[in-house]
Amino acid sequence: MSRKQLVIEQAKRILGSYDAAAEAVSTSPFAPRDNLESGLESLERPIEGNTPVGRAMAEVAEREVTDGLDGMKKLELGQDDRITPREQAGLEAIILLAGRPAILIQEGDFMEPPKLWADLKNVREQIKDAIRRVGRIEVSNNPNFEWLGTGFLAGTDVIITNRHVALEFSKRMNDGNWTFRAPMSASVNLRAELGSESTLAFKVTSIIGIHEDHDMAMLRVERASGTDRLPEPLPIATTPPAALKGNKVYVIGYPAWDGRRNDPEPMKRVFAEIYNVKRLQPGEVSGHALEAFEVFHDCSTLGGNSGSPVFDLNTHRVLGLHFGGRFLEKNHAVPLWTLQSDDLVKRARLNFQ
Repeated sequence: MSRKQLVIEQAKRILGSYDAAAEAVSTSPFAPRDNLESGLESLERPIEGNTPVGRAMAEVAEREVTDGLDGMKKLELGQDDRITPREQAGLEAIILLAGRPAILIQEGDFMEPPKLWADLKNVREQIKDAIRRVGRIEVSNNPNFEWLGTGFLAGTDVIITNRHVALEFSKRMNDGNWTFRAPMSASVNLRAELGSESTLAFKVTSIIGIHEDHDMAMLRVERASGTDRLPEPLPIATTPPAALKGNKVYVIGYPAWDGRRNDPEPMKRVFAEIYNVKRLQPGEVSGHALEAFEVFHDCSTLGGNSGSPVFDLNTHRVLGLHFGGRFLEKNHAVPLWTLQSDDLVKRARLNFQ
């Protein structure tokens, strides 16, 4: 499928109609909001709304919205073949910013969602509860990285992340067990939010195991850090939703700049050059290949989301472990409910509910 066909298909599926698209952008999600000010002060490249650059960005965004809405009119008339490159870019911008946003998190809470995702506010407390159990995998004495990806609390003192994340600081011993590659060590920071200088870090004390077949690793962490104690683990679903494809989900994680695999322009639209901090990223299950232990979703994720939990928006249970994908195309996750009898999963005693 060409890029143009992909954008048209997603515009029809996610935005639906011209009226819905117009309603979604009636309060522009493009311009920087006042409640970003405190966080942006700490960034190396802050986005300022009241500067020539900021005003130029807002003007470009307004033009893209207009072009995108013109494109939606053509789609409603069945004129898919008449979509211009500018209208395609506008449709893409509306899809990403209004339909598949990456919402910033501050002080354990998420910022105002776009109108298409206004229902997130109805379950704010449940999402806040999930937010505090997801962290950034940080590493010491690694020559290339200060942090590696995302992980989440899935057992009493167990963090799940991706195999390709854990391999950056782990090695397998002759007896088959795993240990740290000296002199490296790792921790999980349950904060790392926009504008926050505080941390809530729990040391990784051992590597329970790294899966041979799935992009999955289990890490043991200390139960207390100073006066802070680990929260309770997230519930993991024992069964999938009755209708898996199309089910609304959300990801929580730490998207990082990922220009090697993704087009920089859409990344700028969604992330406004703000990376490496915690975000809420809603979307849908777009398909599955359960025989290959994969479920697909269309949340706006990037490289640093490796190891993020994929939550069922209806139950707030974890459905899957995100492990990769390509922006705007297809993202991949391990369907955790299919691995309840797996040896490593049983050894880690995950919190299936």
